[in-house]
Amino acid sequence: MNFSDWMPDLSHPWTRFALTVVVALAVAGLLRRAVDMVLRRFALRHPRGASIIARAKAPMDVIVPLAMLLLAFRGAPDEPARLIDGMEHVIAVVLIGACTWFLVRCIGALEATVSRFNPIDLEDNLRARRVQTQVRVLSRTGMVVVIVLGLGVALMTFPVVRQFGASLLASAGLAGLAVGLAAKPVLGNLIAGIQIALTQPIRIDDVVIVEGEWGRIEEITSTYVVVAIWDERRMIVPLQYFIENPFQNWTRTSSQILGSVMLWFDYGIPLDPLRDELQRICKDANEWDGRVIVLQVVDASDKAMQLRALVSSSNSGKSFDLRCKVREGLIAFVRREFPEYLPRLRGELESELRGVDAASPPFASKLANVRR
Repeated sequence: MNFSDWMPDLSHPWTRFALTVVVALAVAGLLRRAVDMVLRRFALRHPRGASIIARAKAPMDVIVPLAMLLLAFRGAPDEPARLIDGMEHVIAVVLIGACTWFLVRCIGALEATVSRFNPIDLEDNLRARRVQTQVRVLSRTGMVVVIVLGLGVALMTFPVVRQFGASLLASAGLAGLAVGLAAKPVLGNLIAGIQIALTQPIRIDDVVIVEGEWGRIEEITSTYVVVAIWDERRMIVPLQYFIENPFQNWTRTSSQILGSVMLWFDYGIPLDPLRDELQRICKDANEWDGRVIVLQVVDASDKAMQLRALVSSSNSGKSFDLRCKVREGLIAFVRREFPEYLPRLRGELESELRGVDAASPPFASKLANVRR
């Protein structure tokens, strides 16, 4: 038996097609290895791009062989046309999905890289929070756009969907109005996300007051914001809320904040010892940042006067702890040093004091005790 008997008949179209597929897969393997070598060298020289390359590896392992197979199918025989067209269509749809997967992974890797090189667990993290907010919102928006476009391109490869799209374009007025009304919440949140990324009324780790609740911005997605409330609850707020409604942002320009402590004491209490005690409490507290210590009388009633202790901290969490320390410390100081000046109800016991000489020492002493 001659060796030529084992050789395939290259004149047959299916034999040439099979060899074309084999060669295409071999070329895809070689091309993938070459790309891996180039990307590894790039990652060694640019560590920031290593994360993107690592996440893009899996989609690339699918994209390159599929692209080469799709090119090979262009030279397939005409018969049977239905089988060839069906296989080519499946490969094209899978390739579109792989490309969409590749873009989504790249966007996610870029977001992770920027977040890693801009940590927010620092004392002065304003710039890092600004960068992370922009990257997170824009990356979520970009992922949604890529997925929607990829799905649309994949669907348009089906003739039935193309015909349906043409019929919709023929009646674009009514269809556009209906689709616009149905997609208003989605499009509104998408546009609000872009506005938040550009103007940044909120950022990641911002301290906000939303619907009367104190919390931090924990996550910003393409449609909603997660607010971590102080008691470990989570409030889910649509993106449009922060564009259309007023809210408090305690860390808009800086995390530094002033905290106030309101106390009521008798009119007779001396203020200088209280100011000295406030100074001592703040200097012994790690939460005080050394900027502001003020004690003032801010209000008065017929029973007592109201004092406000104003102290400063580097962030809202430390401010809350410092306010508690100041409140506890001043109350303990007054109870220890000036217990007679704690707030009490005032009144005049006319039945006991009637007929007593107002100028006599017993009367003055008793009246002073009563008024206290």
